[in-house]
Amino acid sequence: MPFPALADNALLPATQSLPQHVPLAAQTRDGLVESIHYGSLIATAQDATGTRTLFAAGDPLAPFYPRSALKPLQAVAMVRGGLDLPADLLALTAASHSGADRHVLGARRILEMHGLAPDVLENSTDLPYGTAEREEWLRAGGTATQLTQNCSGKHASMAATCVINGWPVKGYLEPGHPLQRLVAQTVTGLTGEQPLGLSTDGCGTPLFALTLRGMARAFGLIARAAAIEADGPAATMTAEAAVGLAMQRHPDMVAGEHRDVTELMRLAPGMVAKDGFEGVQLVGLPDGRAVAIKISDGGDRARMPVTVCALEALDVDTAPLASIASGAVLGGGRTVGAFQALNFLSTPVNEAP
Repeated sequence: MPFPALADNALLPATQSLPQHVPLAAQTRDGLVESIHYGSLIATAQDATGTRTLFAAGDPLAPFYPRSALKPLQAVAMVRGGLDLPADLLALTAASHSGADRHVLGARRILEMHGLAPDVLENSTDLPYGTAEREEWLRAGGTATQLTQNCSGKHASMAATCVINGWPVKGYLEPGHPLQRLVAQTVTGLTGEQPLGLSTDGCGTPLFALTLRGMARAFGLIARAAAIEADGPAATMTAEAAVGLAMQRHPDMVAGEHRDVTELMRLAPGMVAKDGFEGVQLVGLPDGRAVAIKISDGGDRARMPVTVCALEALDVDTAPLASIASGAVLGGGRTVGAFQALNFLSTPVNEAP
């Protein structure tokens, strides 16, 4: 029987345009490979000539959507636009939070500091993202709201930035709005590349198609600025440093308890890390090096083991990260296999000059 026709064949990419991903992680059970996750990654460094590739696997120059990994860049844009928040709330601005009380109340605090009410938010509604937080919210009779949606800190800060600049709050998500033009300009500057496409993220924010290389460059710049300016006066601190330091000092606000990104920044001080839906992970190091990863199937479990493996390849001490580097495969309550990153450095690389 032939496959049924899709309603819109334009949604199907041409086979030749598919990214050339490679195996990055696998699960084994009693010596047999049970499942494989493909993807692409790149590690970069900054020097006098610009962004230099240290190693890569797969197709690191294929356009992709960074999803929530874009939030630190959006936060930099807002700080450049005059947003001035306590560090914990600035970290929440760059967050995909779990919806704990401190996250929801933090988003409300941002609004109240700028004379705003929650009804100005234009993000989608959702239950808290964290499992425990969601269950607690539901037990208390809660429903999906904009404040509990994991991007509410970013949206509260977007509305606040509009107030600071005298821009209309209503319509702040429109690509032509002054706020979003500032974000686009900032993203271009930090990544060093023009967006390769435009879409809309799950929360409603404009979303740019970029490359892993460009995103790695941005995170390297943010982490390096944080390291250089950590002990400097706040009055002269760059937006990149302010965002990076806020994330480092308040990793619980960037994600939440029992979230691997929060654990990574706790276990490896000096790193700036952010994940994104559909298998995206970015990590910036204090010396300006960075890692950018995209898991092709959009699954979440391969993201952190591959990240830790890439950090190890950069000669980072990953011993403190053992708890998030791999996972045991159980059979009858005992370990019968493992889920871990593969030796992706031995695979061919599809990277343009």
